Amino acid sequence: MSDELVPNDPIQMRVSDADRERVAQVLHKAHGEGRIDLHELDERLGATYSSKTYADLVPITADLGVPSTLPAVRSQAASVDRVGGVPGSSVSFAFWSGCDRKGHWVVPATHSAIAIMGGVTLDLTQARFAEAVTTINVFAFWGGVDIIVPEDVTVEVGGIGFMGAFDNRTDVTPTVPGGPVVRINGLALMAGVEVKRPKRKKIKNKDHDQLEG
Repeated sequence: MSDELVPNDPIQMRVSDADRERVAQVLHKAHGEGRIDLHELDERLGATYSSKTYADLVPITADLGVPSTLPAVRSQAASVDRVGGVPGSSVSFAFWSGCDRKGHWVVPATHSAIAIMGGVTLDLTQARFAEAVTTINVFAFWGGVDIIVPEDVTVEVGGIGFMGAFDNRTDVTPTVPGGPVVRINGLALMAGVEVKRPKRKKIKNKDHDQLEG
């Protein structure tokens, strides 16, 4: 097979009927244990049998605490090479304004996000990383910083909030092991810093969700 026909991102590969059945079994078990109701079971089964790629399939069981549901899928997702490239800017700064970094960009080994009466958004969903371990230093004063981190990136949050808060919401979904590590430190002074996974969005004419890139 020509290399041009092989997806660069393994999570975009097509799933098999066996993959779909494996997820369906997990869903039936979750329903039997009372973790999802009948309506959710029907919705998720519909999403399972209509899924085409691993990217469609993995999120269906992401909140059920079963990281081994699709071991081959998760190991492939973790093997995606996110490390390397020419580093982008080392500072994201907003003063009475906003600063958004998203799409395809290379995060340097150390990046500073500064929001003073403004807002900074760092979207790492499609980003690459100059090094395997990245440190993001945050300072927020009367402002806010949002950092969006995909599931194949491990997050370590150690910031301090003074009349403000560092809100780490990434622990509600399992992390795919083997990917880059992002360490977030800093100070939120009468401000908020939120670290989260990508939002889920409704697919047109479908009842199930998928991760929003």
